[in-house]
Amino acid sequence: MSVTSKPDQTQPWWRRWGRTTAQLDDELLQLSAGRHGATPIQVCELGQRCHVRGVLQSVTLRPQAGVPAVSAQLYDGTATVTLIWLGRRRIVGIDPGRVLSAHGRVNQQAGELVMFNPEYELAQHLDD
Repeated sequence: MSVTSKPDQTQPWWRRWGRTTAQLDDELLQLSAGRHGATPIQVCELGQRCHVRGVLQSVTLRPQAGVPAVSAQLYDGTATVTLIWLGRRRIVGIDPGRVLSAHGRVNQQAGELVMFNPEYELAQHLDD
């Protein structure tokens, strides 16, 4: 999946030229998150309420302690956080490749960052 629309024109061409598509995609995600006032996932601290924005990389049904739960990996160009909605089997619009903003408290489970039942806003594009 590539979210690249055009290279960052603020840097000289020789710096952009040697970058991979993945690096350019990461930069676009970080710029989009910053424009929308989101906190980079890599700087979110445990127990802190954060507003994050990125692209959903995967969405699965993963029961938690016998309770159905939708689990989604949100990537913002810096790191990944797992968004978990308990008591749900499916959420319309929560699909891989979708741009999403989430608001919630950051916790840690099995060594990875998670947000349980975050508030969210769907977007059509990075610029929305």
